[in-house]
Amino acid sequence: MPSRSLFALAALLVCFACLVASANAGQSAKIDATFTPERLGAATTMSFAFQITAEGQDPAALTAMDIAYPRNLGFATSGLGLAACSQATLEASGPPGCPANSQMGYGSAVVEIQIGPVLVKETVSLAAFAGPSPDGYLHLLVCATGIFPVQAVVVLAGVLLPGHLKIVIPPIPSLPEAPYVAVAQMHLTLGGHLTYYEEVAGRTVAYRPAGVGLPGRCPRGGFAFAATFAFLDSSSSRARTVVPCPHHR
Repeated sequence: MPSRSLFALAALLVCFACLVASANAGQSAKIDATFTPERLGAATTMSFAFQITAEGQDPAALTAMDIAYPRNLGFATSGLGLAACSQATLEASGPPGCPANSQMGYGSAVVEIQIGPVLVKETVSLAAFAGPSPDGYLHLLVCATGIFPVQAVVVLAGVLLPGHLKIVIPPIPSLPEAPYVAVAQMHLTLGGHLTYYEEVAGRTVAYRPAGVGLPGRCPRGGFAFAATFAFLDSSSSRARTVVPCPHHR
């Protein structure tokens, strides 16, 4: 009898472990980050990308993400976001309605819509702008523009905190009777090929903003990034990556 009791308890624990594993099986994520160029003590373009994969289920809508980056990156001296664009302007006019000196970056994303047995994918363009900053932090507005199968402009609100980039993603409706749009991939670059303007001796002169500054010394083990993703079904996923220290030249 005791052996049967132990066997029943072991079977119960195995079933419980299976249930926990099933509950945790949801969205898996991986991230990547790059600096271009990779020169310590110089301005650079910072890019990060992530990919989310649904594990044996329909993709869930992404509602928020928190990208942790090294605190010693020089956003304050980047020269980015000298002007501000409002969310109302982006929603009404899209990126062309914003001041040139407010654009901070650009990118793209792949979104998915599960329509019955068919998984529909769409590539959308991204443009990042500096928004109004009432609390002293640099706020970002990321404008996502889609064409087919869902033609829409969606604005994602974010904020650059010390060592963290937080972005909130509102529920994005898709087609009638279909679930919310799920973000499967995103690539966002801060800095890069941007054109700003300034007044010099009564003339408007175009120039390139400096970009994010790399520190003069590389942290031991490289520049570490981590990401936390939250989904509409209350699940979450985490991922990490490290940018190796640049070679000395």
